[in-house]
Amino acid sequence: MIKDENGDRLFTKLELIDDIQRLGLSYHFEKEIRDALHRFVSLERCHGTTNYRSLHEAALTFRLLRQHGYDVSQDIFERFRDDKDDFKTCLTKDVKGMLSLYEASFLGFEGERIMDEAKSFTRMHLKQQVKENLLNKIQLEEVSHSLELPIHQRIPRLEARWYIEAYSKRDNINPVLLEAAKLDFNMVQSVLQRDVQEMSRWWKGTRLAAKLSFSRDRLMESFFWAAALAFEPHFSNLRKGLTKVTCLISTIDDVYDIYGTLDELELFNYAVERWDINILETLPEYMKICFLALYNAVNEMAYDALVEHGIDVLPYLTKAWTDILKAFLREAKWQHDKHLPSFDDYLKNGWVSVSGIVILGHAYFLLNHKITKEALESLQNHHNLLCISSIIFRLCNDLGTSRAELERGEAANSIMCYMHETGSTEENARERIRSMIDETWKKMNKEQFVDSPFTKAFKDRAFNLGRSSECTYLTGDGIGAPDSRQQNQIRSVIVEPIPLKNI
Repeated sequence: MIKDENGDRLFTKLELIDDIQRLGLSYHFEKEIRDALHRFVSLERCHGTTNYRSLHEAALTFRLLRQHGYDVSQDIFERFRDDKDDFKTCLTKDVKGMLSLYEASFLGFEGERIMDEAKSFTRMHLKQQVKENLLNKIQLEEVSHSLELPIHQRIPRLEARWYIEAYSKRDNINPVLLEAAKLDFNMVQSVLQRDVQEMSRWWKGTRLAAKLSFSRDRLMESFFWAAALAFEPHFSNLRKGLTKVTCLISTIDDVYDIYGTLDELELFNYAVERWDINILETLPEYMKICFLALYNAVNEMAYDALVEHGIDVLPYLTKAWTDILKAFLREAKWQHDKHLPSFDDYLKNGWVSVSGIVILGHAYFLLNHKITKEALESLQNHHNLLCISSIIFRLCNDLGTSRAELERGEAANSIMCYMHETGSTEENARERIRSMIDETWKKMNKEQFVDSPFTKAFKDRAFNLGRSSECTYLTGDGIGAPDSRQQNQIRSVIVEPIPLKNI
């Protein structure tokens, strides 16, 4: 179907590709999709870019091409603007086109005024149409879904589960696509279930949850986070490695946040920085368990990388852990001294303490691709890709967890620091943080087009880290205190298969 050149319209192929992606099937057809988009772009260059019949065609073209690394210009939307450089009012009657433009606007770069205006224009009118009950049932469901979070910022497998159901309600469905999507979802889910069973045995074997009663026991949430970064069946080792990393981060974070004294935390930092098993005797009993669990898990991953690639990656992994623990320690000192840092000082430390550099650092070595010297140096120096993704992670985390942290007496988060520094209300501070997240996503989008030593597979993990952050903290703390909505998301991806009775 993707290769078929006998279709009536060129644009029909883009709609097919969009459906394939949203249904969760695109990982099977990456080459075919690349080839089809290349042919589309080649033909567009021959015939010009003024042949779009509708706003929907222009917006979907923009979104798909940007997503796949084609630097299509925002000027594609000029024909939909009036003499005053505003989007034409008549467009508001085209719900499909407005929704497509809204989704496309999230692929914008910094400084792209047309894309910013597109987002504001479509968001305002789509919200108004929802409020005034002007949409039919299917339109209302699709618009509400996008207004909550756009496609570009959603966890791919979670989106696939939702879209399979939404797609099945349409009048013009392709039954082959729908059947393939349902079967594939359940097959992938069975792989995830085997992975989580293995991780459950590992987690129980560490005895961290049993021995450290003060720490979070969040294996399923950690595994869901790992699956959000890489759901594809062939990334099983990556998922399992990231599950271990995320479980260890949560446990050690609790040591620094709620249990350890400053003197004990200093000792733990020193032990990890030295990475010396002989230092174990200097640690209190509960920290010995933490250190050994970390030491064994990281050494095992480093051993696997050495066998597979012939490269000693242990110094890079231990540096990532040393960096995050220094950031943890600084936050512990702020809390101990009841010190509220400036917003800039908080964020400078916070994008490291949120753990993105540790997660992505391990992900790079677990991807089982060619390891290059340039990439290793970029990891060690906190490449812009890691920093940008981690800032999204940090700010989303703060939006979701700040109220619970305030109740526990943990004042140092971006919202409180901003309120203290500017005298603004909590509502205004939240709006400012949300705006910062939106601006950071624009930088993230640009990273797709910047030369870097990283493969597309690794860049995708960095993007998925941002997506996972958006979804996990959308309505609260999806890791530390998941609500029923977040628990249902985990069940829908990992536990409950899609019924096949209609196939």
